[in-house]
Amino acid sequence: MKADEMWKVSTGKGVKVAVVDTGVNPDTSSLKGQVLVDEVPKAVGYKATEDYLGHGTSMAEIIAGTGTGGGLKGLAPGAKIVPYRIALKGLKSEAEEKKAPLAAAVIRAVADSDAKIINLSFGIDVNEPVMEAAIKYAQSKGKLMIAGTGNDAEQKNFIGYPAAYPYVVGVAAADKSGKVGKFSEHGNYVDLAAPGLDMPTWCDATFRSYCDGVGTSMATAIASASAALIWSAHPNWTANQVLASLIDTAGRDWAKDDPSTYLGYGLIRPRMVLEKSDFNPGPANTDPLAKENATGVTDEAGNSPSASASASSQPSKGTSDGQTSAAGSTSATSDNAVMWVVLGGAAAVLVLGGGAFAVIRSRRGV
Repeated sequence: MKADEMWKVSTGKGVKVAVVDTGVNPDTSSLKGQVLVDEVPKAVGYKATEDYLGHGTSMAEIIAGTGTGGGLKGLAPGAKIVPYRIALKGLKSEAEEKKAPLAAAVIRAVADSDAKIINLSFGIDVNEPVMEAAIKYAQSKGKLMIAGTGNDAEQKNFIGYPAAYPYVVGVAAADKSGKVGKFSEHGNYVDLAAPGLDMPTWCDATFRSYCDGVGTSMATAIASASAALIWSAHPNWTANQVLASLIDTAGRDWAKDDPSTYLGYGLIRPRMVLEKSDFNPGPANTDPLAKENATGVTDEAGNSPSASASASSQPSKGTSDGQTSAAGSTSATSDNAVMWVVLGGAAAVLVLGGGAFAVIRSRRGV
C-alpha cells in the first residue's frame, strides 16, 4: 500500500470511525488521545472503554493507532475512534450481556452522530429485522458501514450479518499475495477484500502482548482505515463516492461488472485514489452497490435466507475473530497483489512501532 506515501496526502485527520465491538481500551500506548470517550451517548455507552476480549482495541489500533510506545501503528493514524461495546462471544457474564446495548441501538446512535464510518468487525448467522432497520437508518444518514464477511468458510460458510445486509460493505480477508484466506466466507455479499492474515492484534484483555491474528475483522479495520484516508482527503464526498472510489481502484483481474464471490470487486488500494487529486468518484447520490442491494443475498444454492421470527430483546452473541495460526488461501487470486501494508518500518506487514512487544505469540481465536 506504500503507507508512507499515502500519509503525505492523508492520515485520516478529521474523520471519526465508530468501532462497534467488544469495547476499546483508550489507555494503550498506541491509542492515547485517539479515542473520543466523551462522544459516546450514555444510552448506549455501557462500559464502552472496558474491552473484555482485546478485539475491539485491536481493531481501533489497526485503524488509528499511532505506534507510540511500541504499539501498533494503524493505516489512518490521524483518524479518531468512537468506542462502543456490545455482547459478542467472549463475554461470559449473563448479567453483563443483559446490560450490553443492542447492536441495532448502537448503530442508530452512531447514525445520529458525526462519525462518518461504522466499523462492524463481528458477525452472526441470523437476519434480524431490527438490525436491518437500523442499518437502513444509518444509510439514510450518510454513514459508510463496513463489516467482515465471517470466518467459517471451511466449516459451513454461513451467510454472515451485518455484512450481508443492504448498504453494508462486506469485506473478505486476503494474504499478502492477494489470495483469499481459506477461512474467509464467500458469497454474493462479498464486496471488497483487504489484508486479514498475519496481523498483530492484542492476545487478550490484559493488553500485555500482541499475537499473530487472522480474520475478516482485521480486513474490515483496514477497509475502514482506507475509507478514512480517502474521506479526509476529500471531506465533501459522500459515503457513496468514497465507496465508489474504493471499488473503482480495487485490484482485480476479472471484469468489474462481474464481482468475485471470494474477493468481491477486488483488493482495496486507497493509494490509487489519493495519488490523483482530481479523482472523479462519480455522482454523490448513486449507490455503487445498487445492483447487489436490489438483488439481495443468496446462499450457494441461490436461496434467500429467512429472517429470524422476531427481533431479540438482547444482542445476539455473534463472533469476532481473534488470534490464530490457522490461515490459508483458496484459488481465487488477483494479479494485482501489491497491497500488503507497510506501517512504521521496513517489514511487509502491519508492524509494531517499537521493540516493547517484540515477541508475538499465536493462539487459536474465539
